[in-house]
Amino acid sequence: MKMKSLNVFGIILLVVVAFSFAVGDAYTQRRRGLNRMPRYDKSTEVTLKGTVERVESHTGKMGWNGTHFVVRFASETLSVHVGPSAYVAQQGFVFTPGDEIEVTGSRISFEGSEVLIAQKIRKGESLLPLRDEQGFPVWSRGRWRY
Repeated sequence: MKMKSLNVFGIILLVVVAFSFAVGDAYTQRRRGLNRMPRYDKSTEVTLKGTVERVESHTGKMGWNGTHFVVRFASETLSVHVGPSAYVAQQGFVFTPGDEIEVTGSRISFEGSEVLIAQKIRKGESLLPLRDEQGFPVWSRGRWRY
């Protein structure tokens, strides 16, 4: 009787351990998916002048709204990732199609497309700072690099 209960206990323990690994792995993969955001890369920094064609608001996986532009530069059109819409509005900036802007940012490939992650945007004489010199968002106080 004692041997049989040890075998049952061993099987239950094995099932619990296997289940724990499966749940942990699924949770880790889910968290990676939630954090899948483009990263600023200082080595790919460029400054481009262009015209805003579209202003878009995207809702991120974490629930916040982000402002993106579609900008026509001299020889191409790129999506520009600006930052949280609330931060842009708090800084007193409004962008509309037709605005002439100068964007300094990191040009990277994200989800199969070339995009520009803005570090700062100049519109006329006004400057919208978005990231510090290391590429950390100013709205996050240096906690995240996205």
